[in-house]
Amino acid sequence: MSQQPSGNQTATPAVQEESLYKSRKKIHPRSVTGVFANWRWILVWFTQLLYYGLPWIPWGDRQAVLLDIVNRKFYIFGLVLWPQDVVFLAVILIISAYALFLFTAVGGRLWCGYACPQTVYTEIFLWIEKKIEGERSARIKLDKAPMDATKLRLRAMKFGAWGLLALWTGFTLVGYFTPIKELWVSFWAWTLGPWETFWIFFYGFMTYLFAGIMREQVCLYMCPYARFQSVMFDPDTLIITYDPERGEPRGQRKKGVDPRSVGKGDCIDCEICVQVCPTGIDIRNGLQYECIACGACIDACDEVMDKMNYPRGLIRYTTENALEKHWGRKEIFGHIVRPRIIIYTVILIAITLGLVWGVANKPDLRVNVIRDRGVLAREVEGGSIENVYRLQVMNVSEQAHRYAVNVTGLDGIKLEGETLLEVAPATTKSFTLAVRVPPESGKKGSHMIYFDVKAEGNEKMAVHEKATFLMPQ
Repeated sequence: MSQQPSGNQTATPAVQEESLYKSRKKIHPRSVTGVFANWRWILVWFTQLLYYGLPWIPWGDRQAVLLDIVNRKFYIFGLVLWPQDVVFLAVILIISAYALFLFTAVGGRLWCGYACPQTVYTEIFLWIEKKIEGERSARIKLDKAPMDATKLRLRAMKFGAWGLLALWTGFTLVGYFTPIKELWVSFWAWTLGPWETFWIFFYGFMTYLFAGIMREQVCLYMCPYARFQSVMFDPDTLIITYDPERGEPRGQRKKGVDPRSVGKGDCIDCEICVQVCPTGIDIRNGLQYECIACGACIDACDEVMDKMNYPRGLIRYTTENALEKHWGRKEIFGHIVRPRIIIYTVILIAITLGLVWGVANKPDLRVNVIRDRGVLAREVEGGSIENVYRLQVMNVSEQAHRYAVNVTGLDGIKLEGETLLEVAPATTKSFTLAVRVPPESGKKGSHMIYFDVKAEGNEKMAVHEKATFLMPQ
């Protein structure tokens, strides 16, 4: 017999299991035209021409940009960077960080919306998808349709085009580290090295996965910038915002109808702003971390406002203070220049100028003097005391040079052997030199001496390096 709960007992509610993961709803962004869409495509063209084009630009007998890790030399047009120049890389990273802080404090996620590789390649992959499968409604219909010959053909064309672009992207990446013309020959002859093969296909696969398959998921769940961006925002940061005071209450109406006459705001609730959003959010719900500030909703809303004969700007770039206090453009831009912006700008300019000065004054000659510890100070013919040194001469320039070597610091000091050293372009070469002094030149123990290395025909290319000379006990 089943037992019924007594009157003073309550039935235990059924436990509902809640999923820790949100199921993905595939987003099919609608095409949009306008000012911000044009800017996005300008940045797409600029970044991709730069990325795909730089490795093919010749510079003398090499390519203009070559990161030669094997030989530990980075070629950037006429600039040659060595491992000793790693400080420049650190400074560039600092500049990038401060630039990101500055741009975010001024205009929100400008980097995300216009120049981030994830945004750029997603835009390109979406363009390919639209050209093959059609506009938003056609793509949605195709997704719901059963697999047939037409769907299979369209999907094969799309995935094939994505794959070719992704493969070319991976090939170009490796072309920055291996001379791209040699890489091109090796690719078609299938004589690629293991690491070249791995990185071409790995980077190509990740491009395909991120831009073609995951898309907004990368921005929503993988990118850390979306999570800490709010720290860099303040009430005077320009953000994409819906004006609820003007737009509400929203509702549909006929074209040309004065919204106030029907008790409604300017928003006609067409949801086109949602349809064009690459992350699928509704900007009318306020600022959300999912917003990448691409401006697609602004272009879409302005187009609708034009059709309805309403003023533009229902969705626009503005600030929190401007929205609350009804500021115009003059007041908005007047509040952009604020203490944190001034600080970021001053620091950014100072570091950038420091980098430019450092690169411009980077020495074309470096010399390391190492006393040969395997050969102790010794007495040679004539009673002179001899120390042996190894000179590592680094010719940083891309021209061959001959260097004259001289040594000073003790009375009667002189070099034995070759005093003219020839070093090929962008090469480090070691030379062994013997230094002799009369026994009466100094007391027993260590003495400071100096090596002067100067390039023939270029007095500015000179190094004054110190070393120690040992007098035997």
